[in-house]
Amino acid sequence: MTEPEHTFLFCDLVGFTALTDSEGDERAAAVGAALQVQVRAAAVTHDAEVVKAMGDAAMVRCSDPAAAISLALRLIDAVEEDPALPPIRIGVHTGSAVGHDGDWYGRAVNVASRLCTVAGGGEVLVSEATLAAAGELRAVTLGERRLHWLKNVTEPVAARATEFLGLGFGSHAAPGGVG
Repeated sequence: MTEPEHTFLFCDLVGFTALTDSEGDERAAAVGAALQVQVRAAAVTHDAEVVKAMGDAAMVRCSDPAAAISLALRLIDAVEEDPALPPIRIGVHTGSAVGHDGDWYGRAVNVASRLCTVAGGGEVLVSEATLAAAGELRAVTLGERRLHWLKNVTEPVAARATEFLGLGFGSHAAPGGVG
C-alpha cells in the first residue's frame, strides 16, 4: 500500500526580526497577528489545514497540490495588498509525511520549510514534485528550474518560482485559480 502524499506550505515574513528591533514588540505582535489572519482566510478558501502559526510564519497542509499552489499565490497577493505587512516568502513541497498529535513530520515537511528559507521576498518556490502532482495549471507561469541544496537535505531539490499570469485581478491573481 502506498503512503498518501501531502502538500505542505511554509511561509514567513521577510525582515520580521529587523522590524521587531526597530519598531518594537507591540508592532511585531500586530504584524504577526495580521499575517495569521491572512493565512487562515486563504486556508479556508483552499480547503487547507493551518497546522501551526508561529508569529511571523505558518505551516499549512493541503491534500490537493494545485490548491496549495493557488493558496500560496493568493497569500502573496493578500500580503502585498496590506501596507502594514512586509513581504512574505513561501515554499511548497509534496511528499510523504506522518501526522502525530496535530502536527506533521517527514521529508515533505522539511523540504517545504527549507524552500521557504531560500525563497526571496514576494516569491513562491514550488518543488517540481508538487508541480508534477498538481498536473496542468491554468493561468500560472513558472520560472526557470533551479536546483537548491537545502540545509540537512541530502539531495538537491528542483523548484521553480511560480506566479499567476497577470490578468488584472491583482499582481498575481487569476480567475478560477489553478488546476
